Amino acid sequence: MLLRNNQRKKVPETVNDRTNDVRRLSTGVEGLDELLGGGLLPGTLTVVSGATGIGKTQLGIQFARAGKEQEGRTGLVFDMSARGDAQSHDEYARRMFGWQLRAAPTDRVPGSRELFDLACPLGDYLHVFDYAGRRVTRGDLEFEAWQDWQAELARKLNVTIAFFYGNFLRGARRVVADGIEPAHRASESIQFELFEYVYHQILRKDHDWVARDLLRERYRAHAGQVEANAYDYRQVSCLLLYTSPEAMLEELISRKLDEGDVLSNANTVIYLGKIREGNKLSKALYIAKHRGSACSDEIVPYTITERGMTAG
Repeated sequence: MLLRNNQRKKVPETVNDRTNDVRRLSTGVEGLDELLGGGLLPGTLTVVSGATGIGKTQLGIQFARAGKEQEGRTGLVFDMSARGDAQSHDEYARRMFGWQLRAAPTDRVPGSRELFDLACPLGDYLHVFDYAGRRVTRGDLEFEAWQDWQAELARKLNVTIAFFYGNFLRGARRVVADGIEPAHRASESIQFELFEYVYHQILRKDHDWVARDLLRERYRAHAGQVEANAYDYRQVSCLLLYTSPEAMLEELISRKLDEGDVLSNANTVIYLGKIREGNKLSKALYIAKHRGSACSDEIVPYTITERGMTAG
């Protein structure tokens, strides 16, 4: 299990008191904000689901970059890919925005002085796995290999906590989680297990409890700095990019959401897929769910260019 023995219970997602006068978050995608009733609600989880190569990563980079204009700070990219497939986050960021993603180290946790020195950058991209080339679902690994993956992730938890906590201290309020591969059941995927931990025990948790998890016996010595740099976790928004086995938009729309499925628990779900137009295939999106807001129920075409995604 990834959860530590001293974890508190999950903080529930609350959106019932949010209304349309809440300042919306821009997705950074021309035409998409209008379809979402003005944008995404802050502090919520959005899942973008679609097959490999459909445009999810471009959308994620656009969402993260839009934080520069709205919050004064670009978002974070948390890459959980493990099979060696190039996600191209850095390439897209450079090409679309001239934005150089800085990779955070995976082999060490920043010391307290580095962590609380807000002038010291910690990196805005973390690829949590050191090696790649294997699927990471229970059914694809022998028992010992599965245990090895679990042990590796347990070692990486402090690196992951420090990456998010340190960047939240520095003003980041957007997270793009990428690289989750399809699995028959979420419980079989170590990537889903990791995302559940990150979402509930870091992104949706009070700043001081995240600091306690990270600093542990050093927390009391730094309690003053923790409080002086408090942030509101309810303003942290997450965009999860999920690679689906379905490529056609119609198949995605008809997909049944299981109880406990990450899609069923998200505030907003956006499907990206292919549609048939005569003897050609083109790309289109559909907003399957958007709690707390009216939104379009149309199937809307979109294009991917060197500058990213444009909807409508």
